Amino acid sequence: MQWTNLGEHTVYENPWLRVNLADVELPDGRHLDHYVSRQRPVALATVVNEADEVLLLWRHRFITDTWSYELAAGVVEDGEDLADAAAREMLEETGWRPGPLRQLMMVEPQHGLTDARHHVFWAQDAEYVGEPEDAFESERREWVPLKDVPDMVSRGEIRSANAVAALLMLHHIRNG
Repeated sequence: MQWTNLGEHTVYENPWLRVNLADVELPDGRHLDHYVSRQRPVALATVVNEADEVLLLWRHRFITDTWSYELAAGVVEDGEDLADAAAREMLEETGWRPGPLRQLMMVEPQHGLTDARHHVFWAQDAEYVGEPEDAFESERREWVPLKDVPDMVSRGEIRSANAVAALLMLHHIRNG
């Protein structure tokens, strides 16, 4: 059954997101007011090194008051290439400059509420260039064995949907 968006108007906007109210027609002809969050694309990146470890950030999220491992991520700037944005975010947040990035996947973390698209990239090598510019975004940066990822997800140490999907995919690719 397909819902039809008959139009939207903006109720709130800032540089990162826009909240719209949509007039949605249901298949039976009824109408529904539905809030929609329109967001800029997000790019994420990590590295899997020769020791089969993945570079992660340990950080606190005040909204949910939780700590967990995440991938370096951020909003894609206007006109910026997705892979370039992922490399920039990784350097800014970890202090590591990734080698050539490969696209791993694109996920839509909450496609019932938002049009956010998260583009995930990974590299097989990186160069440490120094303390991260955005060190305030995480308590620490850490190389974690990729083989530990499924258990970490089960224990809730990796919570973010984009990180869970990407790290489990990398685990599958690298470890079968």
